[in-house]
Amino acid sequence: MIQELLVTTQNAAGVVHIAPMGIHVVGEDIIILPFRPSTTLENILATEVAVLNYCDDVRLFAGCLTGRRDWPVRDAEQIRGKVLAAALAHTEVRLERVDEDATRPKLFCKAIHTVNHQPFMGFNRAQFAVLEAAILVSRLTMLPMEKIAAELAYLQIGFDKTAGDREREAWAWLMAAIAAFKAEQGK
Repeated sequence: MIQELLVTTQNAAGVVHIAPMGIHVVGEDIIILPFRPSTTLENILATEVAVLNYCDDVRLFAGCLTGRRDWPVRDAEQIRGKVLAAALAHTEVRLERVDEDATRPKLFCKAIHTVNHQPFMGFNRAQFAVLEAAILVSRLTMLPMEKIAAELAYLQIGFDKTAGDREREAWAWLMAAIAAFKAEQGK
C-alpha cells in the first residue's frame, strides 16, 4: 500500500525539510523511497529519523511542490524531529536499513511513536484532485504534456463540484506551476 503524506526531516543543524511523498507500507515496514539527489534522503541518512505527517490540508502538498515550504511545525515527542502543526496525526520513524540503489534507494523504517491529534473527517473530491494534480506537477519532466492535460481535465470535474477555499488556493498554485513550466518549455 502506498500512502500519500508529508515527510518532515531535519539536517544535522536542525533545518527542517518538508516533502510530499508516497511511502510504502509492507507489513510492519515503512519504506521511504526518495530519489537521488534529495534533501529527504540526505537528512534521513544523516539523522536516521523522520516524521510522517497525515494531513487533510492539501495546500501543504501543493505548496511544497510550488516553493511554499514554510509551514508551522512543533517538536516530535520521541525523536529529534518536527511535526507539522496541520497534521491530523503523525508517526515518528527510525531508519532500520537501506537497500542501496543509484536512483532511488529504499529506506526501511520502523514506527516508534504514533499520535492522533484530531479526527479525520474524510476527503472530498477536490482534495483528491489536488493530490493527483500535485503528483502530476512532480512529474512534469517525466510525462508528456498531453497526458498531464488529459488527467487534469478529468480531475477538474470533481474539483469544480466540491472545492472549498483551501482546495482552490492549492489548485491555483499547481496550475500556475504548470503554466510556468509550459512557458519555459515554449509549449
